[in-house]
Amino acid sequence: MVPHDKFSIFSRLIKENMKVSIVTIGDEILIGQIVDTNSAWMAQRLNEIGLQVQKIYSISDDEEEIIRTIKRAGQLTDVVLITGGLGPTNDDITKNTLAKIFDDRLVRNEEALQHIKDLFLKKGRKTINKLNEQQADLPSKCTILMNPIGTAMGMWFEENKKQFISMPGVPREMKGMMNDLVLPKLQLKYGGGFFVHRTILTQGAPESILAVKLLDWEKSLPKEVKLAYLPSENRVRLRLSISGSDEQKLNSLLNDEIQKLNTIIPEHIYGEEKDRVEQRIGELLLKNKATVATAESCTGGYVAHLITTVPGCSSYFRGSILAYDNTIKQEVLGVRQKSLEDFGAVSKQVVEEMALSVRRIMGVDYALSTSGIAGPSGGSDEKPVGTVWTAIAGPNGVKAKVHHMGSERQWNIKRSASAILLDFLHELESSDKKIK
Repeated sequence: MVPHDKFSIFSRLIKENMKVSIVTIGDEILIGQIVDTNSAWMAQRLNEIGLQVQKIYSISDDEEEIIRTIKRAGQLTDVVLITGGLGPTNDDITKNTLAKIFDDRLVRNEEALQHIKDLFLKKGRKTINKLNEQQADLPSKCTILMNPIGTAMGMWFEENKKQFISMPGVPREMKGMMNDLVLPKLQLKYGGGFFVHRTILTQGAPESILAVKLLDWEKSLPKEVKLAYLPSENRVRLRLSISGSDEQKLNSLLNDEIQKLNTIIPEHIYGEEKDRVEQRIGELLLKNKATVATAESCTGGYVAHLITTVPGCSSYFRGSILAYDNTIKQEVLGVRQKSLEDFGAVSKQVVEEMALSVRRIMGVDYALSTSGIAGPSGGSDEKPVGTVWTAIAGPNGVKAKVHHMGSERQWNIKRSASAILLDFLHELESSDKKIK
């Protein structure tokens, strides 16, 4: 597995029971014109410093709705983060509404005005219009958060020991303000203990299967360790969280549990937090100066696509042959007609011949092949939809494996590609250990 120093470990000072809510403002979110990526990013960054989001609200550009939601969020949580509605046009009403909520008034902030003028000057504009000037009109009671790349300033209010922080809805501007101004202040303000968070990445088994395999381990977890299953399209993340006063002890406890996981489901684990199978594959191929190619049928080039999403892959990836039709399997890859007739295209014999042939044709160290029934039709009693054979050919010969997916076509394609890449990663890790 990945060396410990590459794991993503988040341990930060936190205050017990600290609650945070996020409010995103904008009709464009509610009508589906844009996707609210701000909330997900903010929640992740808050989690990294030990602050847990309790509520996320998406609301329209309506004064009554904004007032009602922010007041409600302030009743339920200690920190309220607000994005959106800070532009120069008439439909951007957040600033005026916040002034009303906090019984405040807007005053011209000369520092903000000069900042806006400087931004326009850098763009070659020596004058600004009244709408742009009005962006320097800000509530008198708030702490102004200067926007280094935009004209919409952030605003930080504090009332009854509750924090209300308003930021632009433009993702790049919000992220800059969060990283430089908001997160450091929140982290400094709310100290009290340590929070350690580790996420183990698994692939090749759905949540229900993992839960069965991990039942005894989960029951034996120390009571202070919290486990969450976080499934996505083709993987399941296992998040372990713990809080307390002794950071070293907390890390030690989680390390022990992760070591146990690596012995229980080693075939499914491929890293932590943001590791990617294809990235790890690339690192090992580069390290050992090895090359790879693919021969794909049912996956339609998706295996090659995943490999080539990694920058620098041209150093180890030679190419792919997309042999969807049996004629191409025979004429280009040299798969024997007898193998196709006796065993069918979806078989151990055919994927092995595909892998061995593309390895020879491309002159690579390793070759991956796939052939299966993606669906929704084409299955039989002997080979139902979702039956996929994969093979890996390398210096030590060729190994084939059968997988039984589901009935949904796109799901089968993606899971098949993920499955063979995970098997390939384990093959490379095993070879790397032998070299050492």
